[in-house]
Formats: sequence, C-alpha cells, structure tokens
Amino acid sequence: MRLVWSAAPGWTVVSAVMAIGQGLLPLLGLLLLKFIVNDVMKGITAPDKGASFRHILLLIIFAGVVGLVSAALKSLGTLTSQAMGQVVADYVSDIVHSKSIAVDLEYYENSRYYDVLHRAQQEAPTRPMSIVNDLTGLAQSVISLVGMASLLLTLNWIIGVIVIFVVLPGAVVRLRFSAQLYQWQRRRTMADRQSYYFHYLLTDGTKAKELRLFGLGELLRGWYRELRKVLRRERLTITLKRSLADLASGVGAVLAVFGTFLYIAWRTINGVLNVGQMMMYYGALQTALSSMQSLLGGLASLYEDNLFLTYFYEFMTLEPHLQSPPDPKPIPRPMREGVVFKEVTFQYPETARTALDKVSLEIKPGEVAALVGPNGSGKTTLVKLLCRLYDPHEGTITVDGIDIREFDPILLRKSMSVIFQDYSQYQLSARQNIWVGNIDLDQQGAAIEEAARDAGADEVIQGLRRGYDTMLGKWFAEGEELSIGEWQKVALARAFVRDAEILVFDEPTSALDPTSEWKAFEHIRALAKGRAVILISHRFSTVRMADRIHILEHGRIAESGSHDELMELDGRYARMYELQARAYRLDSELE
Repeated sequence: MRLVWSAAPGWTVVSAVMAIGQGLLPLLGLLLLKFIVNDVMKGITAPDKGASFRHILLLIIFAGVVGLVSAALKSLGTLTSQAMGQVVADYVSDIVHSKSIAVDLEYYENSRYYDVLHRAQQEAPTRPMSIVNDLTGLAQSVISLVGMASLLLTLNWIIGVIVIFVVLPGAVVRLRFSAQLYQWQRRRTMADRQSYYFHYLLTDGTKAKELRLFGLGELLRGWYRELRKVLRRERLTITLKRSLADLASGVGAVLAVFGTFLYIAWRTINGVLNVGQMMMYYGALQTALSSMQSLLGGLASLYEDNLFLTYFYEFMTLEPHLQSPPDPKPIPRPMREGVVFKEVTFQYPETARTALDKVSLEIKPGEVAALVGPNGSGKTTLVKLLCRLYDPHEGTITVDGIDIREFDPILLRKSMSVIFQDYSQYQLSARQNIWVGNIDLDQQGAAIEEAARDAGADEVIQGLRRGYDTMLGKWFAEGEELSIGEWQKVALARAFVRDAEILVFDEPTSALDPTSEWKAFEHIRALAKGRAVILISHRFSTVRMADRIHILEHGRIAESGSHDELMELDGRYARMYELQARAYRLDSELE
C-alpha cells in the first residue's frame, strides 16, 4: 500500500471513496425493492389506485437514481482502476530500472540474478495494483456484508453461519493452489527464461542473418514449442486440480443458497413473511454470499499477491558490493603521476580460473600503453577493474597515488572515456549516438560534429538522409543501418567527445580500413597529451605505435617494453608480430 500510495495518492483516495459508495448502494437497493414489492401488493386491493401508483412511481424513480449512481460508480471504478494500474506499473518499472543500473556488474554474470530479475519484471508491475484492487474489493465486501448480515440476522442467525461455512472451502482451495503455483514458478523460472531466449533469437534482427544462413529457424522453433509445451502442461495440471476443487466447493454453495431460499419461501407461505420481505431476504442472501466469497477470495488474492510480490522485494534487496567511501577524495585533474596497477589479483565470481594474477604495470600521463595477448588473457578484465566495475581481490589500483576505492565510483567513471569491443549500437539519432558519450554537452553543440570528424564518422553521417538527425538502426521509422565499420566510427566519436583524464580503447579499429585506422590512431595520440591512454588490440600495425606494450598470458604480464625493445628481446611479442607481418607480406607478394 505504501508503494501504491507513493505512486498514485490521488487515485488511491478516489478509489477508496468509490469503494464505500459501491458497498452501501446494494443495501439501499434491496430496501427499495422491499418497499416497492409491498406497495404493489397493497396497491392491488387499494381503493385509490392512482395515489398508490404515484407513491410507487416515486420509489421506482428513487431506485432508478440509485441504479444510475451505481452504474456511474462502476464506470468510474473501471477508469480509476486502469489509471492507477498504469501509473503504478510505470512507477514500479522505474524502480526496477533504478535498481538494475545500481547493482554491480557481477550480478549480470550470475544466472541466479537473471532468475530474480525475470520474476521481478513479470510480477512487479501488476501485483501492487492487484493488491490495491483486492483491498478496495475487501472494503466494499465488508460494507455490503455487514449490511446484509444485519438483515439476515433478523430472519435467523443460522443463515449467517451457513453463509460463512459455505464460502470457506473455496477460500481454502485458493490459498492451497496459490502456494503451489508460487513454488512451481520459482522452480521453473530458468526454463521460462530459456523460452523467452529462444523467442528473442527468433525475432531479433541482429540474429536474422545467421538464422537464415545456418537454417536454425525451425530448430529454434521446435525447441521453443517443446519448452512451452512442458511449461503449459505443468501449469494446466495445477489449474485443472484447482478447478475441480473449486467445483466441489461450489456445489455446496449452490445447495446452501437454494436450501435457504426454500426456507424463506416456506416462511412466506405460512404468513411469517410478506412477499416484499421474501424478495429482500433472498436478495440479501445472494448479496451476502457474494460479499463473503469476495471477502475470502480477496484475502486469498492478497495472500497470493503477497507471495508473488516477494519476487519484487527479493530483487529490491540486492545491494551493490562496490560502495562509495563516506568521504570520497576528489579526482586528480590534471593527472600528474598516472595510473598504477600493483600486484593486482582477481577472480570472477562463480569461476575457478584466476583472471589476473599479481599484475603490476604503470601508465603515465601522455603515454599510450598497449595491452596485447590471446583471448582470455585478462586484458579487458584490467579495464573493468580500472573502471571499478569490480574490485581486485588483492593488490591496488591508484591514480596519482590514490587508491581508486577512495573515489566516488560515479565521478571516477566520469573521468574516463572507454570504448569496449562490444560497444553499443543505440537505436537513436546519429547525433544522440555520439552525444551519449558526454551528456553534459549541448546536444546541438559543435563538439559532437568535431568528434565525428576526428573519428572519421562525419562523412558517413553527412551522407545519411537527414544527416546528424537520422535515426540509426532499423527499429524505428526512417532509420538507416550502418556497416560494422561505420558503427565503429560512431562509437569512436562517442569516446572522443568525452573530456576524460583516462582513455581506454578496446579493439577500437578492428572493423576499420587501414586509412581510417591510421587517422583514428593519430587522434588517439593527440588526445594522449596529459592523459593516460590504454589501447587493447590484436592488430600490430596499431600496437607498434604505442609508447609501451604489455604482453599478457594467463592473467600475468609476460613481457613489457616499446616495440623496438620487444623486437630486440625476440620473445612472445616478436613471434606474434612476425607471424602477423608475414601474413601481410604474403598478401603483398600475391598481389
């Protein structure tokens, strides 16, 4: 309720007022029905039938007004419920988004986190509103039930007991099967996520080429159908058992209703009740049963919603392990001593392999340091630790002699410009794709186009239908798709537009032609003045121009030095360089 009140306080008040009105109106309607029926019976034998009819007419008009008010409240209730539902769903989704960007990167490398996230995304947007609807219905049912019970007690107290005991079995059934469904969903979350994954592969545009080239479409469709069939069968089994139990409890309710109606009719025939009272009591019995069913059903729904809403709170209890210090130190600006990794050791959660083992290296301001090594050697892991996406298990990383754990992580990352190998291709305009690299800039400022020119992206963008205002990608109307090399130029521009002290480029030119690669590196060299630059690449035509090259193998520094020093050493770097250079020479000879 606190959650709903925070999202939509005004709508909550309106909903409560209407619940009270809708709870009282049925009682008023039954009383009017009794008066109308009794007056009709009297009017049949009355000497002045005109006077009787006028009295009945007033009662019917009053009953009509009550009916109109009831219909209006019902329509307003639907509007209120939908409005509240949308507001609350968006509010809860915003909370989920906020939590998603706050948790550490390590959560995204743990399958259990995806289970928790998946359950929260499925249940959190709808369950809070469901609880509000249940509570509103409960309030309405209690008001109606109190009124109807007061009427029925004037007939016979046993009828009140019957109403309670007839409805109880249905509530017990619901509670039991709600718990079963909750446990089933927790158990089958991963299978449900797998089906969503197959759906994603079958419908995502980035996977469309391989699906067709490798003929995977029918295979994935089959996997999806089989998985959904198993999940559907298991859930329907639970639903079938619940339906049968509901039917059994419903039979008892029907017998009780018509048995009580028989008792009311018998008392009417014997003159204890008049016809109006008979109609009133029967209506009260039906309304009381309906209210009691709604009351217990609402309590069962609250229990069920509370179970499923625990998914949301389970997600919300996730806490980042990387905390900002209580008194963070300012980021050195300009940087004077540089970045130092000292005896850094790190192992990813849930893995046995050590990603980095006592790595020590230094990157001075104005220096371009290249990291070279086979896949999985620890190059990108070093960058993640520098960005404080993780903390090392041993050792320290310092900037100008200050441990990066003493900085505010947000401000630390703001002082860096990083382009990862798996950079994002935003389905936004070309201008926005560059601007997101530094959202403090004016989106229409000259810095955007200047960064594009430095990255070689300006010519590409100017050739698009609407220039910098062209939507990139094909998700939205009038979007234009770029080649991999063109996307990489846009990503480079995104990195260049950021005013940072530390620049990191992970395979920044892997998809560029030699001319574009040379121009990009020249700009990286220009940016290096007074800044620390880390360059990760497998292309030695780029690496050789770095001031210092570090060779990583199995999470350790195997060799360090300039290109000339490492070639003279005739070790791992020299062998890798010659192997790649030989391929270039062979290509040249063949031409």
